[in-house]
Amino acid sequence: MRKEGSKSDNMSLRVPPPQSLREALKVPDRYMFGPGPSNVPPRILEAGARPVIGHMHPEIFEIMSDIKSGIQYLFQTQNKMTFAVSGTGHSAMECAIFNTVEPGDSVLTAVNGIWGERAAEMAERIVSLYHLTISQALSKHRPALFFLAHGESSTGVLHPLDGIGQLCHKYNCLFLVDSVASMGGSPLHMDQQEIDILYTGSQKVLNAPPGTAPISFSERACRKISSRKTKPLSFFLDFNWLTNYWGCDDKPTRVYHHTGPVTAFYSLRESLAVLCEEGLEASWERHRTVAEYFHAGLENIGLKLFVKDKQVRLPTVTTIIAPHGYDWKEITSYIMRTHNLEISGGLGPSAGLVLRVGLMGCNSSRTNVDMVLSALTDALQHCHRSKV
Repeated sequence: MRKEGSKSDNMSLRVPPPQSLREALKVPDRYMFGPGPSNVPPRILEAGARPVIGHMHPEIFEIMSDIKSGIQYLFQTQNKMTFAVSGTGHSAMECAIFNTVEPGDSVLTAVNGIWGERAAEMAERIVSLYHLTISQALSKHRPALFFLAHGESSTGVLHPLDGIGQLCHKYNCLFLVDSVASMGGSPLHMDQQEIDILYTGSQKVLNAPPGTAPISFSERACRKISSRKTKPLSFFLDFNWLTNYWGCDDKPTRVYHHTGPVTAFYSLRESLAVLCEEGLEASWERHRTVAEYFHAGLENIGLKLFVKDKQVRLPTVTTIIAPHGYDWKEITSYIMRTHNLEISGGLGPSAGLVLRVGLMGCNSSRTNVDMVLSALTDALQHCHRSKV
């Protein structure tokens, strides 16, 4: 008696192997001076190329422990619930909001650029902060959570943080801060500034590849999460599962939640080691002085800064008013083609209005400033300028 095979055994392949995958991978080596990602130094690239091990092996748990300690230094916090989300900064933003906000909660967001708008899209009930002062808005709406982007990369604004945490707590509100564009490049003290949830990304000042997002929760935020009446919207971003995987909850065993990106953990650990070797205060000072040198150079070649107040300029991402008569897309394309250098146009509320230059981490140097100024000067001489 002949045993028949399954129907799939008799099916033919209808989709052939793509011809492009028969060719070698080609990736250009260029200067990444946009708002992110930044260039990744060889030391961090080499760390990420080390052998893959299991995401539940004891060696990876040691690496994760190193990462937690590095994030605590970076954030200046003693929070136990400190770890890295497997994903970009958007993942950390959703992790923060999905775990602390329940149906019926209100969220107040300071909209000073696209990231405030994104936070508003993620929360179910939003009161956007435009003209009201923070104190007035907190008193009027009594939100469960207040979101603020410390460094707004779409507009180049660095928002002051002092006093806001205390104000939030006066109204029994959690203070959530996005520091993706500012962390490591501008002073920030999570515990002293009474920030309840703080997150950043790996690909900017830290100079690691995109894909991991450091985050930390205060005891106050943890109490809010533990009092939930409903489960978070996302299983993947569930606080209780993530803190167990990262060994934050002091439980004797870690339960499988997801396959952690182990090579990304290597890179993140190495990037934190690089920052620790330089020191936070030295990094803050280097970014400040390089930004001031860059701003002076821009004014010397006739360009104008989008943020007029020097005190609230983001030192990591500079926004330049798109020069009158020029097509900003032609400028960025010319610089990419001629100088192998990336700068970007605006994003969200600044789209079409500005050019954005990011000098973050290893890219923050006077040598790189001179390179960008030379490229901009060349572009202004060779790109078409309308007389209208």
